[in-house]
Amino acid sequence: MMPFSIAVASLLGLCVCFLLISPAVSLTCTSQTLKSNHKFDQCLDLPSLDSYLHYSYNATNSSLSIAFVAPPAKPEGWVAWAINPTGQGMAGAQALLAFKSNSKVVVKTFDVASYSSITESKLSFETWDLSAEATSNGNLVIYGSVKVAEKADKLNIVWQVGGQVTDSKPQMHDFQPKNLKAKDTLVLEKVTASPTSSSPSPSAAQAPETGGQSLIKSTPEKGGQSLIKSNHLALFFGLLLFIAAVFHS
Repeated sequence: MMPFSIAVASLLGLCVCFLLISPAVSLTCTSQTLKSNHKFDQCLDLPSLDSYLHYSYNATNSSLSIAFVAPPAKPEGWVAWAINPTGQGMAGAQALLAFKSNSKVVVKTFDVASYSSITESKLSFETWDLSAEATSNGNLVIYGSVKVAEKADKLNIVWQVGGQVTDSKPQMHDFQPKNLKAKDTLVLEKVTASPTSSSPSPSAAQAPETGGQSLIKSTPEKGGQSLIKSNHLALFFGLLLFIAAVFHS
C-alpha cells in the first residue's frame, strides 16, 4: 500500500496540474486568438467585467485600432467600449456597442449624453473598419479604428456590459461595483513600433504605417502580462512531484 505521505504528495501534484490547466487560471489577453486574425501591438486584461482590450496606437495619423472582448451580462445582451472626450465615466462617452441581431453580431455607434439619454448616431470623432463577432465561449468582440485628437497623450476609456437589447437599443446595465469600476485612463506614448505588428488600416488619405503604441495608466498586473510561462514551470514541478511519488510507492 502506498504510504500516506506519498499519497498526499500525489494528490497535491494532481491538484496543482488541474489548477494550472484550468482556463479560468490561464486565460489572459495574450492567450486569446482572435477569429478574424487581426493583430495588435498590445493587449490588456481590463480590471473589471472579465474584459480585454487588444490595441495598436498609430501616432502618425493619430488613430487607435482596437479589439474589445467581453461577455454580455446575458446571452441576449450587449457589450460596449467607449472613449469619453469630456470626462470620466459613461455619461458623455462615445461608444462602440455590439449585440446579436438575427443570429448575427452587429456593432453600432452611440452617443451616451447621459444614463437616460442614449442615442444611436455618428460619434464626435471618425471611426472606420467597424465589425463584431461572437466567440465559442460566449464573448462578443468589437473591432474598429477611431481617430483621436492630434498629439493626445491620454484617453478616458469606459467599457460596459448589459443583459438586454430592445428594438436595437441597449437597455440599462447593472450598477454593481464591477460595473461602476469599468473605466480607466489609456496613456498614449510614442515609441518605435514592431515591424511585424499590424492593425486595421485607416482611409487611403491617411498614412498606413504604425507610429506608436499605447500603455494603460495602471499597476503592472493590469498590463496584460501572460501567465503561460509561469504556469508551464509550475506544471513541470507538479508532474515531477507526482512521478516521484508513483516511483516510490
